[in-house]
Amino acid sequence: MSAKPPIGPSTRLCMSLAGRPGRFGSRFHNRLYELTGLDYIYKAFTTRDLPAAIGGIRALGIRGCAVSMPFKEAVIPLLDHIEGSAAAIDSVNTIVNDDGWLTGYNTDYSAVLDLLDHAEIAPSTPFLLAGSGGMAKAVSAALRNRGHRAGMVIARNAATGQALAELYGFDWAATADGLTAPLIINATPVGMTGGAEAENLAFPPAAIEAAETVFDVVALPIDTPLMRAAEKAGRKRISGADVAVLQALEQFVLYTGVHPSEEQVKDAAVFARSG
Repeated sequence: MSAKPPIGPSTRLCMSLAGRPGRFGSRFHNRLYELTGLDYIYKAFTTRDLPAAIGGIRALGIRGCAVSMPFKEAVIPLLDHIEGSAAAIDSVNTIVNDDGWLTGYNTDYSAVLDLLDHAEIAPSTPFLLAGSGGMAKAVSAALRNRGHRAGMVIARNAATGQALAELYGFDWAATADGLTAPLIINATPVGMTGGAEAENLAFPPAAIEAAETVFDVVALPIDTPLMRAAEKAGRKRISGADVAVLQALEQFVLYTGVHPSEEQVKDAAVFARSG
């Protein structure tokens, strides 16, 4: 392990903004700073004044900021430039500050794409996608760009659900009751630690039983109610913890320009999950 310099005037700050700040990102990034000897520190925040928070990033020279619900779309007008997939899906989960110039990225998209490819999910596979927010947009874009055409967005909010479905050429339904597909994906906060629906299932039991692969983007806890139900049913699982590691790793590289080793990433992921 490289010796990390003590915190001082040259230490660079990275941060996150979330409605409900978690521990994973802070532990993952700070562990990688220790392992690579970088003079950085990472801190999680929330805010009731998003424009002021983004102004603080710019004014104080904060190097990078991870953006979580409910700020992924609201942050866009406050930035100077939006890159690639973030612009295409109107959702930002990463901000990089280059001398006061703020650029928005979306590393959720690339993480989801990598995981679907690694799981060898065929583009012909029909799917049900629960959610219509920023993360659901990232998942929808990844599915569409992989060639998926037979899919349905499940969202109680008709306005956002129908808009997302129409944007990518999918169908929409207000509820998953009575619906099944080989691939089901949860891109809502249902099952998240500390949430109002922490103990709820994102899909009806019948949909889980009928699925071949169950994908939950919720990172904490690792074993969400949906993941536990999928394991019990013997279904293939893709965990939100895997999404969290891949998207956080890409953020780390964007902030620092350093590519940690595979062993360092594994170490940081285990450390982050243990806290």
